[in-house]
Amino acid sequence: MRLIYGTSNKAKLDFMKRRVEPLGIEILSLADVNAPSLDIDESGNNPLENAKIKALTYFHALHMPVFSCDSGLYFDGLDDTQQPGVHVRNIKGKRLDDNGMIEYYSALAAEHGGRLTARYKNGICLVMDEHRVYEYMGADIASEPFYIVSKPHNKNREGFPIDSLSVHIESGKYYYDMDEHGEKHYDTNGGFQRFFNRYLNAKW
Repeated sequence: MRLIYGTSNKAKLDFMKRRVEPLGIEILSLADVNAPSLDIDESGNNPLENAKIKALTYFHALHMPVFSCDSGLYFDGLDDTQQPGVHVRNIKGKRLDDNGMIEYYSALAAEHGGRLTARYKNGICLVMDEHRVYEYMGADIASEPFYIVSKPHNKNREGFPIDSLSVHIESGKYYYDMDEHGEKHYDTNGGFQRFFNRYLNAKW
């Protein structure tokens, strides 16, 4: 089974390839299929709405099975007006690059005593054809709770800037300093595998 992942983020592409490899699914990038450059209006109010917008846009451009994901960042203890949600890179009308995100969220943590408890909520949409559109945003594809802290780690992985500020709650260690950088940080219960297994009848 081959599926196109509708994302231009290499780190997200590599992550998903590893997650679904046990299912015998081959993930193709947009470059692999010479996808046109598309200006996608990610105007959804939550990760699932944005994932569906992206997946449908790519499907209508490529006419091939495609899926897209989207994430939102949510903090414990902050009111709705302060939640980045799906606008994690867009702050006060400005789109932040990786360094800008590290600077902004480290400062936000500093304002709240040096750390904030956070989690990612993820949405995924798979479009097989015009009639088979599958979407999901369950707790088993959300991240575990973690701390965002004010002091960045000296390591920074392109495409995942907040990892530099992410600390495992139980151990107090940066995820980068743990034996396994912890893809479970993003997929705590194998939920992405179950999503594809459910709709593609793959074996794993």
